[in-house]
Amino acid sequence: MSDYRIERDSMGERQIPSTVYYGIQTLRAVENFPISGLKPLPTYVDACLLIKKATAIANGELGCIPPEISQAIVQATDEILQGNLRDQFVVDVYQAGAGTSHHMNINEVLANRALEILGDSKGNYQRVSPNDHVNYGQSTNDVIPTAIRIGGLLALAHTLYPALDQAIAALNEKAIAFQDVVKSGRTHLQDAVPVRLGESFRAWARILADHARRVKLAAEDLSVLGLGGSAAGTGLNTHPDYRFRVAELLSELIDQPLHSAPHLMAAMQSMAPFVAVSGTLRNLAQDMIKISHDLRLMDSGPKTGFKEIQLPPVQPGSSIMPGKYNPVMAEMISMVCFQVIGYDTAITLAAQAGQLELNVMMPLIAYDLIQSIEILGNAINALSEKCLQGIEAKEERCLAYAEGSLALVTALNPHIGYLNAAAVAKESLETGKSLRQIVLERGLMGEAELAQVLDLETMSLLPETGN
Repeated sequence: MSDYRIERDSMGERQIPSTVYYGIQTLRAVENFPISGLKPLPTYVDACLLIKKATAIANGELGCIPPEISQAIVQATDEILQGNLRDQFVVDVYQAGAGTSHHMNINEVLANRALEILGDSKGNYQRVSPNDHVNYGQSTNDVIPTAIRIGGLLALAHTLYPALDQAIAALNEKAIAFQDVVKSGRTHLQDAVPVRLGESFRAWARILADHARRVKLAAEDLSVLGLGGSAAGTGLNTHPDYRFRVAELLSELIDQPLHSAPHLMAAMQSMAPFVAVSGTLRNLAQDMIKISHDLRLMDSGPKTGFKEIQLPPVQPGSSIMPGKYNPVMAEMISMVCFQVIGYDTAITLAAQAGQLELNVMMPLIAYDLIQSIEILGNAINALSEKCLQGIEAKEERCLAYAEGSLALVTALNPHIGYLNAAAVAKESLETGKSLRQIVLERGLMGEAELAQVLDLETMSLLPETGN
């Protein structure tokens, strides 16, 4: 058996290693784009394979390709979806515009595996063609934006949504556990009125729940498919029923509602759905950064910082200082979120860079959007499991800060007036006397009334929840 086979395209002949399942167009792309070493994300490959499975079934049912070839393509996609030949998708993320190189990589691998299933040899494209059979009625121009949609929906369902649910649950559990812990609030990084530690966690849970709602709302547009538009949105070389049947089949394959776009050209040209989803990820990322920074501040110390909470130590924190533990999970998620924000900027620039009937920057959008969803989901999941679920409250430290805060004077405003309250705070800061002592010495309030006004438990209640 020869070590290579000869394949031909419109540019000529090339030797292809006999062991590989990709073909001549993939080989040219590998040679042309040795850019980053980054290969297509597995979820993106899955999305492309699911599209090829649905299109093979539809084209077989509609009589557009022979039934045995349709069945062989479907079997090939199933085998790869189950884990076989995953190393055959080799085109760099930074490649030919629109994603033609990756698309042909998919088509060639499926064609060659289908040939084997039919008892033929790899490279015999007269029998099963990457273009005429695997890609029948399709174009890179409608397949790739559909793959971004399917990949995004899969990544959200399998990664980000479960991670957000877990984080929200962990924060709500801590909200209940810490509800009776009173701590000093802080605004401008200065002392503020007392709050409940539990309410801080409950607020974070609500913030994440609101973000989950926003992401899901934006993701609804991913269910509108331009598949069937072919090269420019006109549906050239497709069966009249093809686009509707493919949308129905894909809905079944990913167990999510999908439908064909009312205007295929619009669905193929505009990258707006991807920008919208990416924008919600950016928004989520900026709040996750804020939460992670809050966790680090509240855990700072142990002797010279706030140390109002204890984050679980998961690894030694220094190569030189023994016994040091750092808030590494919170640090990690900030870095991931910075990357997500960077990806969002790239997606926005790529989305506006299309011309006329095609956006050639789709390979970048595909990688950055799906990568954003997955790394953000994985990071939030790790934060929940390695950090949020194991947080402990330092109750005595929290109470000491709350009782020593000059911001308690705010509660005196309605009783002694703003100027008197400011004078009391100033004297307390200068002399070290407590607010209570100064108010009583100045005869501004009686002891019983003062005790009621400065009750930390009452002062830190939230009116919305009453607890």
